[in-house]
Amino acid sequence: MKFIGGQYIKVDLLKMMLDIFNMMILPIIAGFIFNLFNDNRETRRVKIIQMTGFFFVILIASILTMIYRDDNFAKFLLVLAKSIGIFYILPIIVAEIFRYYLKGDKKAMSEILAFLSKFGIVLILAVTAAPGRDALLTIGGLMIVLSAFHILSGFLFGYTVGRLFKLPEQDRRVLAFETGMPNGGLGSGLAMQMGKIATVGLGPLIWGSLMNVVGSMLANFWQVRPPKEQKENVPETEPKK
Repeated sequence: MKFIGGQYIKVDLLKMMLDIFNMMILPIIAGFIFNLFNDNRETRRVKIIQMTGFFFVILIASILTMIYRDDNFAKFLLVLAKSIGIFYILPIIVAEIFRYYLKGDKKAMSEILAFLSKFGIVLILAVTAAPGRDALLTIGGLMIVLSAFHILSGFLFGYTVGRLFKLPEQDRRVLAFETGMPNGGLGSGLAMQMGKIATVGLGPLIWGSLMNVVGSMLANFWQVRPPKEQKENVPETEPKK
């Protein structure tokens, strides 16, 4: 940051790791728990094993937070209770509600979850854009150009590297998406934790919006053009003439 941006930014490594853990790992655990109870295909024994593992992950995260903040035991219990309530108990309740009312209707559930996902993205973008409105009006155009270059070069880099190493076409496409679509939500979250949502948060705001558009266009383009190896593995449904 000092070399590229001309300003030294002090980064608390442990705090950043805890923030990333809370913003990424815990929500992923909540998703696993939701699927575990919503699908309801696993045995009771498997559920107990998985839920025990998830609980210990949340417990470890709370302990590390207590150590970093130098909290007393009461604050530790408060953080632990909050994490368990949001990421452990709430997914079970939501999964049971979905399963009760939707009666296993996968299509309806897919539509509802897709809507919630889109709503979450829009909400993150709105929260990020509001504090940086004045800066966006000043440098927004330039940031759009730079973000577009960043995203397109990421897609191109990932696909090209896969091609240089002679990976299958499907793997090349995976690499393209991995390098072309950085985690805009994580970037916004880190900027918010740093207290720089109106400045540092503008980058994730712009590229987060553009990468969803560009990524969707590329996904649609490739969807109708399956990889060659995938075509060769499709079983024949009609006898050859």
